[in-house]
Amino acid sequence: MKSRFSLCTLTFFSLILSGNLAAQSYIGSTVGNYSGIQSVLINPANAADSRMRLEINLISTSAFVGNDFISIDVSDIGGFKDGFDFDSDTDTNPLDNNNFFGNIDILGPSALFNINSKNSLALTTRVRGFFNIHNLGGDLYQVANGSQGVDNFNISMENTSGVVHAWAEVGLTYGRVVLENKDHFLKAGATLKYLGGAGGVFGFSPQLGANFNSSSNTLNTSGNLNYGYTSEFDSENISFSDITSSFGADLGVVYELRGDREYYQVPYKLRVGISVTDIGAINYSGASNFRYDMNATIDASEFENKDLDEVLDENYSSTETIEKTKMGLPTAIQVFADYPITNKFFVSAQGAISVKKLDQVPVSNIINSFTLTPRFEMRWISVYSPVSFRKYDSSIAWGFGLRAGPLMVGSGSIFTNLISKTSRSADVYVGFKIPLYK
Repeated sequence: MKSRFSLCTLTFFSLILSGNLAAQSYIGSTVGNYSGIQSVLINPANAADSRMRLEINLISTSAFVGNDFISIDVSDIGGFKDGFDFDSDTDTNPLDNNNFFGNIDILGPSALFNINSKNSLALTTRVRGFFNIHNLGGDLYQVANGSQGVDNFNISMENTSGVVHAWAEVGLTYGRVVLENKDHFLKAGATLKYLGGAGGVFGFSPQLGANFNSSSNTLNTSGNLNYGYTSEFDSENISFSDITSSFGADLGVVYELRGDREYYQVPYKLRVGISVTDIGAINYSGASNFRYDMNATIDASEFENKDLDEVLDENYSSTETIEKTKMGLPTAIQVFADYPITNKFFVSAQGAISVKKLDQVPVSNIINSFTLTPRFEMRWISVYSPVSFRKYDSSIAWGFGLRAGPLMVGSGSIFTNLISKTSRSADVYVGFKIPLYK
């Protein structure tokens, strides 16, 4: 049987696609005046009036993982291949409604160029993957992940859901300056995306109970579970050989307050933007959908050497239907503001809010976050240090990033992961580009 899904695979999904841990993409690096094509990913209006005559992205990768169950230390990153299950003395926070999440964003060969002073185009190629688990009991997660030494527990979970989804996209962006005078500047943009879905796995339970007896190592469950996967999807061997086509879009506007700038070389006093990203969904035909009656008692050792679908099939009664399934993109509202302190020092604020609700299954969603980023910026170099507040992470994420000519590297959480034992998210990115400035 193919490995459709396992909790270990799910928590390590973002690393599987790239082979190693490489926004919540490119955190802190997308608002700068020389961010180039990365800035188009959060707001297509940024394509217009770019500081670039031409920018070619060779390869860029960003990965993000997090949870509210276990603290993450940099030394633990390699442990993600075994799920969120590190040393026994690692700080855990088991709840009835823990959450696990992550994404991978690989930006392939792409280009941004100005047609003239008012019109610009960008062509992007991307491979993306998301996983989300919401409202899953932390103690149940440990048992289902094969962890030893779990104490007795009795939990009740509501609206428990999980999604893994991988797709590729080719985007064409058009940005245009629509208003420009001494005091005001406005530009707008849109990205039309061709989507190639590789498929996914999804599950949902409106009410799920679990009682664990450590002395007998038995797990008693109650309720119902809907679980399914698209045709031939294998989470441990994701393939784009048989894709499902669809379309998506991004829309955005950027406004600049201008006026007398005698002291500063920067043309704006304040720059703000708002966009809606990842509008759309991918419709898959022939998806297998199982409805399990979870009222049973099983030996918890079943989870030690088996994937989740095997445990379900062998221990719970179910019915199977073949259905059309729509897997939604992680639609989000992105907002930002950028303020020049001097012509080289800036501070930006950026917020990302998921439009999708947790009970909209199967759909991927970003994690709501707010990031404040001071930065030093010149044509060939930028240095920035983002500070983020992320949903489900009880600590503040503090990172560092560098853009030096063709190289971009950074993390929105590296400092926190190094010095804190309470951080529950981690991210890192790297990119290689060819920038040709105006």
